Amino acid sequence: MSKKRKKTLPILENILITDIASEGKAIAKIDDMVVFVPFVVPGDVVDLQITKKRKNFAEARAIRFESYSNDRCNAPCEHYGICGGCKWQILPYDKQLFYKHKQVEDNLVRIGKIELPEFQPIMGSRREYFYRNKLEFTFSNRKWLTNPKEVVAVEQDPNALSGLGFHIPKMFDKVLDINKCWLQDDISNQIRNEVRRYAFEHNLSFFDLRRQEGFLRTLMIRNTTEGELMVVVVFFHEDKPKMLSLLEHLKEKFPQITSLLYVVNTKANDTITDQRIELFSGKDHIIEIMEDLRFKIGAKSFYQTNSEQAYNLYRVVSEFAQITPETLVYDLYTGVGTIANFVARSAKKVIGIEYVPEAIEDAKENARINSIDNTEFFAGDMKDILSNDFIKQHGQPDVIITDPPRAGMHDDVVKTILSAAPKKIVYVSCNPATQARDLQLLDSSYKVTRVQPVDMFPHTHHVENVVLLERR
Repeated sequence: MSKKRKKTLPILENILITDIASEGKAIAKIDDMVVFVPFVVPGDVVDLQITKKRKNFAEARAIRFESYSNDRCNAPCEHYGICGGCKWQILPYDKQLFYKHKQVEDNLVRIGKIELPEFQPIMGSRREYFYRNKLEFTFSNRKWLTNPKEVVAVEQDPNALSGLGFHIPKMFDKVLDINKCWLQDDISNQIRNEVRRYAFEHNLSFFDLRRQEGFLRTLMIRNTTEGELMVVVVFFHEDKPKMLSLLEHLKEKFPQITSLLYVVNTKANDTITDQRIELFSGKDHIIEIMEDLRFKIGAKSFYQTNSEQAYNLYRVVSEFAQITPETLVYDLYTGVGTIANFVARSAKKVIGIEYVPEAIEDAKENARINSIDNTEFFAGDMKDILSNDFIKQHGQPDVIITDPPRAGMHDDVVKTILSAAPKKIVYVSCNPATQARDLQLLDSSYKVTRVQPVDMFPHTHHVENVVLLERR
């Protein structure tokens, strides 16, 4: 029997890119079909190679540019188009904000189908680059080769196949070797590149994800607006002399490091939340300051990755909530209690709930550090903890602040919120689509009165949105 030939998908010529879609892709419309295209911007005219076709939509890649959009700019990053992040670098920042605002509005109108007020203009980030306070890099002996020179280098030097950087999208075992990333302060680039250089010089093996072997596994770098710096090196197996030698080198080379930690992770996955963190030098944490509050951040802690813009986000939350000394606040999905502790000074009491026990311990510690005694924190699954009995025991909230993960809130959580009947709900979301779905569920009892989009992540399609709901 002859082998079935793979169907060749068509090439479409002189196609105008008209809009921006989700996941950072752009849109072209051909008859009644929507075509999603990466790495192009509205106004580009391109020839497209269809890569996937369904009944009502298709995916394609641009194989030739007939003309460039007036809205296009050059991406400063040498890794643009290969690295999976920062897909909007080719859009000027004011245009990024325009499309993010439009994305929020489209989702709330199209999915929510509820009455909405006029949206407040999106709040942009003062820093367009070097705004992140945390990056994680992966060691791999299967580096993604990007040009013919690298192929030749591999033939001459097996080390040339080792890389330290970010995973290539949809290729779990391939890593793009990063020279300069524009997301975090340049000290991050210096440390990462020095670790790689040292590893090559001392023949330290990079991790093989498929075979589960190798020495160096991952590298995490965190920094604060106050100049504190945390470095966490994760090894796959223990070799004390090699480990201590690398860590001592980092300590001497970068005296700016205030917290130098390491982990031996022998599991099949890279997560370190269940691993023992070992302190090599300095403190086991770093401190971030927001207004006059101090937040302790450990290797496992969650903290908003754009510190400066997180402050602006919390100011919006506080403004929407209009908390007084008589207000009982429930802070759902509280994380390490940043919002809870931020608003506690204005409130009668704040009750925070979070799934991750370690985060709750951080929240309690952050309250203690700041001498805040009117917060109480609980760990567990939100749909299990937030019950009518819990509310009877701890009091009916006047304000509920909720900041759920991308999937939004569980139906049971929405039902309990409706039953609790707070005067106000402040809903913070990193996914306007699931936020719109939840707003529709709340619409029977609550009216959306304010909407404030906030850009936490320039050059990506991600956007935060804060909504104020008031009881009808």
